[in-house]
Amino acid sequence: SKAFVDLSKKRYDHIIKDLGISEKEIKAAITEIIKLNPKPGNSWDNSISGNNIQITPDFIVENDNGELIVSLNQGPIPELNINKNFADMLDEYSNNKNNQSKEMKEAAIFVKQKLDSAKWFISSIKQRQETLQSVIHALVEARKDFFLSGDETKLKPLILKDIADKTGYDVSTISRVSNSKYVQTQFGIFPIKYLFTDALQTNDGDVISTKGIKTILEECINNEDKKNPLTDDRLMEILAAKGYTIARRTVAKYREQLNFPVARLRKEL
Repeated sequence: SKAFVDLSKKRYDHIIKDLGISEKEIKAAITEIIKLNPKPGNSWDNSISGNNIQITPDFIVENDNGELIVSLNQGPIPELNINKNFADMLDEYSNNKNNQSKEMKEAAIFVKQKLDSAKWFISSIKQRQETLQSVIHALVEARKDFFLSGDETKLKPLILKDIADKTGYDVSTISRVSNSKYVQTQFGIFPIKYLFTDALQTNDGDVISTKGIKTILEECINNEDKKNPLTDDRLMEILAAKGYTIARRTVAKYREQLNFPVARLRKEL
């Protein structure tokens, strides 16, 4: 309201007079203060802030002159194999069944059980890797323009079912693969979930992803007059003028997801 603005201006003038500093100096101080972390102690606790968590990407996508090369990030993980000594031991027991004592038979059964468990574990790891490879290749194919350019506007609507249909896996499998996994690109490291986005329909019947809407909102807020920032209602009107009819609460939700506070908290002197 006008009364609130007048009161803020009086306090602002009062601060300048009492401190004996210029308007330029106080603006520089405010700019510096808003960059500070109000809870600096949280940086010592990853469980609270998460700022110090080091992300190791599960996939690596490289651009080789327009050709995208996809690989799993195996890191220092060694290749799993069956211990040859135990395998030879089981063969020896199996070839001498007639001359085995009770203890030897029990040892053979024990070794066989452990070898079967090891083979099952190795098979499961390989199957998991095949699943991961299949899903990431399908994602890279669907998001080729984004991986080549890094342009968010290239992220057309894509849901889990689309990749499930391409790979033949169940939607729940695609969800597990995309959960808490990351892909490294030349533009940075992105969560796999970032590559999925819902669709919105424009007034003209065209389809745009929610990330496209967020990109427009981000550009509007970044380029706004900081002395008179855009309210959610005004942002809603701007989107409507571009053909995107979205409710005010949806605009507020997208703004919060972009980590922008409400207009009155974005206001600068």
